[in-house]
Amino acid sequence: MEALHLILLFLVSLTVVHSLNPNCGLPSQGSTLRVYHVSSPCSPFRPKTTLSWEESVLQMQADDKTRLVYLTSLVAGRSFVPIGSGRQIIQSPTYIVKANIGTPAQSLLMALDTSTDMALVPCAGCVGCSSSTFDSTKSVSFSSLACGADQCKQVQSSSCLGTTCSLNMTYGGSTVAANLAQDNLTLATDSVIGYSFSCIKNVAGGSFPPQGVLGLGRGPLSFVSQSKSLYSSTFSYCLPSFKSSNFSGTLRLGLNGQPKNIKFTPLLVNPRRTSLYYVNLIGIRVGSKVVNIPPGAFAFNPNTGGGTIIDSGTVFTRLVDAAYTAVRDEFRRRMGKAVVSSLGGFDTCYTVPIGRHVPTMTFMFPGLNMSLPQDNFLIHSSSGSTTCLAMSASPALNVIANMQQQNHRVLFDIPNSRLGISREICS
Repeated sequence: MEALHLILLFLVSLTVVHSLNPNCGLPSQGSTLRVYHVSSPCSPFRPKTTLSWEESVLQMQADDKTRLVYLTSLVAGRSFVPIGSGRQIIQSPTYIVKANIGTPAQSLLMALDTSTDMALVPCAGCVGCSSSTFDSTKSVSFSSLACGADQCKQVQSSSCLGTTCSLNMTYGGSTVAANLAQDNLTLATDSVIGYSFSCIKNVAGGSFPPQGVLGLGRGPLSFVSQSKSLYSSTFSYCLPSFKSSNFSGTLRLGLNGQPKNIKFTPLLVNPRRTSLYYVNLIGIRVGSKVVNIPPGAFAFNPNTGGGTIIDSGTVFTRLVDAAYTAVRDEFRRRMGKAVVSSLGGFDTCYTVPIGRHVPTMTFMFPGLNMSLPQDNFLIHSSSGSTTCLAMSASPALNVIANMQQQNHRVLFDIPNSRLGISREICS
C-alpha cells in the first residue's frame, strides 16, 4: 500500500516530535500490539529531511490517488497489538504493527491493510526492497509452498514455472513478484503456526511499504481467516493521530476485550471484491443539515464495485463527485464569507483563522452515526496559516479513510457481518 501516509500541524513539527523523547521500547502486552504512524519518532523510516507542509500534503495526496486506483481495481481469542503512525518511521502514509516471523523470530514493522488479504513479506535478496527483510534461511520453521498446495489454488495470480508456487501482483502503484511460503507469525504473544504469506523477491514502484503488509481483508489467505481458530474472525483497531509520537493505538484481536457499548451497522459483501469492507453510507450531515446528496452516489452496486468501503490505508476520505460537491458546498456555505483557496487536490482551503465558524460533520449509517471532531476532517499548516477540508472527489468509489477514523474504535465482526464504531482517544 502506500498509502496508510505527514508533517502537518496535525502531525507536529519534527522539532517538537524529536524533543518528546518517546518510549519506543515499550513492549506489547498480551494480545495487544502497539501501532505507530510511519512518521513517528519511533520509526526507523521517518523522513531524513523535513518537508514543508505543502510538500507533505501534496505527497499524501499523490499516495492516496495511487491507492484509490488500487482499491478500485480490486472490485474484490484476545490480542492487543500496539499500532503506530508510520510516516516518520517508514516514510509511508500507513499505520504499522510489529510482527514476528519465523523461528527464531525476526521482527518487521508491517503496514495494516484492511483491503488486502495475503501478508506481503520482503524476503532476503529481494530486488527493490528496503534493507529490512525476512531471512528465510535463518528460520527452522520456514517452508515454501508447492504448486499443488491448496493455498496456491486460492491465489488468482499464481503460476508454476518450477515446483514452487509463485505469483505476480500489484500493490498500489507497485508491482510485486513473490513465492508462496509458510512460517510462524506472532503478533504480541499469540502465534499462528504455519501462516501462509507472499515471500517477495522483486518490487518495482515506490508505493510499497518498506517492511511489508499485514492483510486484514476477508479473503481465505488473510490474517482474519488464517487466525480464525484463535480470534473468531473478529478484530478492532484504534488509529492514533498522525502527530502521535508513540505506539499509542491498538489492534485488538478476538472477542475478549472488545467494547460492550458500541453501535453497529451491517457489513455488505461484494462477490466480485470479497476482500473489501463495504458499508452502507446513507447520508452526511454538515452542522444540523443533512446534505442533499443524490441516492445513487452511495448506492451499493456489486456489478460495478460502486458503494462505500472503510479502509485503513487511504489517508483522506474520498466521495464520488456528486456527494463530494454537495458536502463541500454546504461546508463552504456554513463558513460564510471566508475566502476559499486550493492546495493540490484540496479545493476548500482557508488562509484565515476559521475555528469558531467550523460546522460539525457526521457520517450516517444504518444503526449508527459517526460524528467527526474537527481534527478528523480538517488539516492545518504547521504555521496555522492554512486550513483545508481533508476530503476530495472520487470517480467511482467512496472511501472512509484513516484520517476520518483516527481516535475511533472500529470493530470488524465478520461472523455477524457487522461493523462497530465508537469514539476512543488513543493518540
